[in-house]
Amino acid sequence: MASELHNWRSYSSVSAPLAGALMTARWCASRGWPVHPLAPGRKTPAGNCDDCRRPGHHHKGCGCPAAGRWCHGFHAATLDFARIERWWGANPGFGVGISCGPANLLVIDIDAHARQLPGRDRLLPGIGIADSIDLTGLANGFHTIGVLAALRGFPSPADDDTTLRVRTPSGGLHVWYRAHSGHRWQCSTGSGARALAWQVDVRAHGGYIIAPGTVTDTGVYEPVGTAREPAPLPDWLARELERTGHLPPPYVPAPRPVPPRARQAVMAAGRGEGAAGRILAALLAEVAGCAAVAEGAAFSEKLNRAAFTAGGLVAGGQLAADEAEHALKEAAEHARPGQERRYTAIIRSGLNAGRTRPLLPGGRA
Repeated sequence: MASELHNWRSYSSVSAPLAGALMTARWCASRGWPVHPLAPGRKTPAGNCDDCRRPGHHHKGCGCPAAGRWCHGFHAATLDFARIERWWGANPGFGVGISCGPANLLVIDIDAHARQLPGRDRLLPGIGIADSIDLTGLANGFHTIGVLAALRGFPSPADDDTTLRVRTPSGGLHVWYRAHSGHRWQCSTGSGARALAWQVDVRAHGGYIIAPGTVTDTGVYEPVGTAREPAPLPDWLARELERTGHLPPPYVPAPRPVPPRARQAVMAAGRGEGAAGRILAALLAEVAGCAAVAEGAAFSEKLNRAAFTAGGLVAGGQLAADEAEHALKEAAEHARPGQERRYTAIIRSGLNAGRTRPLLPGGRA
């Protein structure tokens, strides 16, 4: 394997051996970066098989990866060296793509396209640029990321020689970083909703990046400088990515309506005589309401309290034992589906304890 850690500059010429793609794929996989084929001479994934091109077909549940095919682009990326040998050994013209999310990579994609300058509000999203500031000479992503870095008091990522940087055939630059642990950074490529700066995209979860050394019809993706490994994502840049929406919103489970059977059980408990029945109905509703909160809802305490009250009603002759257990289980299953062993133990314990203190009509113990 040591012999395959080749000098990236061997790819500076289109005449480099096509076997270089296989070595590149191996090199990437050895670093834990899952790879997938790119179409020969292009920067897009190699085409799917005919079955996967049919309308309505989706990568989830597709049998192609298990069968050793590269369908669905970065979704089929692999670290399997035997598969890598088959794919690039049989197709030496394939380029190499890397699935960024599983590789824990975040790549700043700086473009240098000749395009008309947009409005000031789109140069640095979320940061106003006063009309008094002269924008003469500002023409591409190198300039906008440089302005953002200067505003924050840091060097531009384009000049960060501590990390892997790759020059693109169009004159742009890919700046590679290791993503912060526990952060699922999102791509901004193709997204009109978020961007770090004008002509500056982000490649992360849900996207791929072209491996260094890959040869396309337009040129080579060639590393610059001496760094050949991604450095940790700078903290200031992480803050800017979070500010511009490159983290998914925190998961907040939507309230789940009480299902009919649980609702009927609650209503039946509410028809118990006097205040005791109404109290049990309210307690059951609290238990069912825990469905809206995955953790920290005090589910066990609420269920135990409801079971204790139900046990008292049973002992006081106001509720049948089987009705009480049914109502409790319906509410508990709604709140914590699939946790029958856990909630059954709580229910039985609470019912047994409640039976020692009968609740008489009127809610008296």
